Amino acid sequence: MAKTIPVLVVDDDAVSSAQLCALAKAAGYGPRSAVNGREAWEMLQLSPFQLVISDWYMPEMDGPELCRRIRARPNKPYVYFIMVTSRGGKQQYLAGMEAGADDFIAKPVDPDELRARLTVAERILGLRTELQQLEGLLPICSYCKRIRNDRDEWKSLEDYIEQHFATQFSHSICPDCYVKYVQPQLDQREGRE
Repeated sequence: MAKTIPVLVVDDDAVSSAQLCALAKAAGYGPRSAVNGREAWEMLQLSPFQLVISDWYMPEMDGPELCRRIRARPNKPYVYFIMVTSRGGKQQYLAGMEAGADDFIAKPVDPDELRARLTVAERILGLRTELQQLEGLLPICSYCKRIRNDRDEWKSLEDYIEQHFATQFSHSICPDCYVKYVQPQLDQREGRE
């Protein structure tokens, strides 16, 4: 059964790319591939990949630069980034982390290790989605429509939105409420005078 998380494999070596795609496919994903960071960047502008498996050293744009660009995109969904490298060591690891990589895997890639890292990536992406859904929930009173803030204070809907979204309100009356509330008051007033 295919997983729902879109995977982009980025590697300029055709054999390594084919191997990574085959391993991702065997793990249940439907991967697509790019030959370098520049092509991957272009693909990311058009398709919502949530997981990138990228080689470190590539022409035109390397893995760390691709990762930095992904991390610098404002208001875009999170992309889990696995860096693949043939070189190890503390400096390499730190440079990758500084670029924004979530995980590393060494070449030659062990199939079981990649499958385990993909499972971790899927779990983390699932937790991020769940957190975003929870952040999107507003504790609102069923009766008065006030909202409870982080300090357990109940604020009006207008106050809450102004504080959290840099938005201000200008009040008006919709046509339905005008007919339901305002017009009867005007009719009643005209009848009294």
